[in-house]
Amino acid sequence: MDFMLSNTAKQKPTQRNVIQWRPGFLNSIVDTTVSKTKDTVKKLDRSWETVVNIVLVEAKCLPPVPDDGVSHTLSCKLRLGSESCRSKSVPSSQNPQWKERFRLHLYQNWVLNISLRDEGKMKNPMGSCVLDLSKYEKERTHEIWQQLDDGYGAIHVSVTMCAICSPDNTSNSFVDLRECVISHKILNNPQDWTLVGILHVHVLGAKGLISKSNVYCTLEIDNESVETNRAATSSEPRWNKCYVFKVYDVTSTLDVKVYDGSLKNVFLHESIGKVSIPLLRISNGVIRSYALKDKRKRSNAKGNCPRIKLQMSLAWNPIKATVRLFQAKEVKHIKKPPKFDLALVYSNTKYIADLFNLLVEVNEYYKHVFEWDDREYSFCTLIGWLVFCYYLRLWAIPLLLLIPFLYQWIFGKNQDNVSIVQDCANDDENKEEKTVGGRIQDLQTMTLTITNGIDFIVSYKERLLNLFTFKVPFLSVIAMILLLVSSVGLYFIPINYFLMSLGIYKFGRKYSNPDRVLNNGLIDFLSRVPDSRKLKDWKELGVPEPNQEYQRQSFKIFRSISTPNLR
Repeated sequence: MDFMLSNTAKQKPTQRNVIQWRPGFLNSIVDTTVSKTKDTVKKLDRSWETVVNIVLVEAKCLPPVPDDGVSHTLSCKLRLGSESCRSKSVPSSQNPQWKERFRLHLYQNWVLNISLRDEGKMKNPMGSCVLDLSKYEKERTHEIWQQLDDGYGAIHVSVTMCAICSPDNTSNSFVDLRECVISHKILNNPQDWTLVGILHVHVLGAKGLISKSNVYCTLEIDNESVETNRAATSSEPRWNKCYVFKVYDVTSTLDVKVYDGSLKNVFLHESIGKVSIPLLRISNGVIRSYALKDKRKRSNAKGNCPRIKLQMSLAWNPIKATVRLFQAKEVKHIKKPPKFDLALVYSNTKYIADLFNLLVEVNEYYKHVFEWDDREYSFCTLIGWLVFCYYLRLWAIPLLLLIPFLYQWIFGKNQDNVSIVQDCANDDENKEEKTVGGRIQDLQTMTLTITNGIDFIVSYKERLLNLFTFKVPFLSVIAMILLLVSSVGLYFIPINYFLMSLGIYKFGRKYSNPDRVLNNGLIDFLSRVPDSRKLKDWKELGVPEPNQEYQRQSFKIFRSISTPNLR
């Protein structure tokens, strides 16, 4: 026993797993823990210096989906350093679309790993790729198409890296726009017709805000979006940050939104105020304050007249911008889901109902002009129509379309200001007078008007289609004959004299036939053609009648059998 104890006593000091307590050991553990905590805090602080906003848009030319009778969905995983996130699952296809936004933080690892996986029964990988973010410039949005390494196809992501620490004022001063234009070579580059111009924005600060913590703002043009640093808690935050945007459509708008960094905003993502600035209204080099609006963009945001101070300059090529106007407009990657809005439904319904009522009034006015209710006005209209038709030439039609533009250019400026004031006053009156119950009651009347108008349009569209498809052959033949006669008449008679004769006929019907009923000949002709509803009413159902041949045979058999009995 003593021998065993002695051996055990000798072995204990030599074991590596045994912790030897000595003076200062507890202090060393505390120092090590504190140092690790400080390192972790430093890492966390450094990781928040740059925010990486990633929009996962779509993928193309992926391998075909296997036809194994199992439903397949596709998801995407993004990993940057120690952070990772996974997208929603979408139905598998060769060209899937996600259009989902992610927010990661950049620490030391600049490598972004993207991997696709089939969420079917076997969980098969569909490809992956690696992006080195150090190659891309900060404070800019980059549209990246990256080929997949392990699979087939490519993936489309939109990456924006924004520094959220306090900016260096020396490196973010307002630079000359000419230098940006020369460096990007956009005005006279004949190879690139998609890039129209360059916009330089200097975000100075804001005033009149309700005191919020960590206030920042976002600037967005189409699919390009950047984010400023977090300012100190103040009603007058200052950012003093400059950004450069590539402009692909000069008719776009710069959307500026101001947020606060509170925990509530993380979940709700509601802005303190916002403003939309059309690019064509920008004055180069002018420091201007823009009033911030609420979420409806109709009135001022909360605060003491909150406003943001910007200095902007825009350089663009008019020829490239004109060509771009007739090409497809860029579609935003991320759109807000539609929501039911009773006020919007009411205003749209009221607009359509007023439009149908206006068409009815114009039709009645059109009839009464030909009935000479106001002889002086009808006589002047007839003379004006004859003069117009006599001097009408094909090249003059574009000049006639210039008349509304010239009128609005000369007389429309003051009217626009008055109409804006009236619209604001009408909105305030409608807010006070119209309640939810009153709007619902008005919706009933307007809905009936719209329903009748749409039914009229659909009915005559169906009648016209049935006329072309010979549902009533007699009417289709009449239409063909009239078209042939009109073609022959226009071949021998100039269009000017034809229109003049038509005007004399329209205005002269009052005296040639005073007792006639007011009508429109074309609509009356189409009213004789049945629509789809009438064709269904005219459809004949089958009648269970016996076969005629069988009746004849049975009759002959009956006579042959009954003949002997008669004798």
